[in-house]
Amino acid sequence: SSGINAEWSLRPGILLDDNFASIVTGVEEGRLIFDNLKKSIAYTLTSNIPEISPFLFFIILSIPLPLGTVTILFIDLGTDLWPAISLAYEKAESDIMKRKPRDPLGDRLVNERLISVSYGQIGMIQATAGFFTYFVIMAENGFRPTKLIGLKKEKSTDCDSALIPLLGMKLVLFLTA
Repeated sequence: SSGINAEWSLRPGILLDDNFASIVTGVEEGRLIFDNLKKSIAYTLTSNIPEISPFLFFIILSIPLPLGTVTILFIDLGTDLWPAISLAYEKAESDIMKRKPRDPLGDRLVNERLISVSYGQIGMIQATAGFFTYFVIMAENGFRPTKLIGLKKEKSTDCDSALIPLLGMKLVLFLTA
């Protein structure tokens, strides 16, 4: 059987030679691209929960905003973009050709498991660690969580103008340092 006959069975693929190794290399590259895209998407999705939760806590608990919009933009562009791109260039795992072929109907790039691990587990762990650090740093500087919760409701809707008279100049110096 020649490469032309093999090409008819593959339909979407195009063979440029009669070498079977070309098919194996193509399958390996396809699996590598699929795996790396999945890793990159998972990495990018994990940061969504820690980035949206400060705004939710700001609205629900009326605490001072831990991260501003510009800060989150810098985090996304500076620390999330480059690692996500570098995951696309990761080398193949040793068992990539020992795996069974993936089911085109069942194995999707983004599936329920990826979303649950990214959002439900890793994202929640990152958000919890971030808020733990936020409350520890604020407590070390004299701002207990009980003082922070409901701060926006007690004073005006502008949280920055409410912070200075309520908590004193120490918070202003802490946030500008």
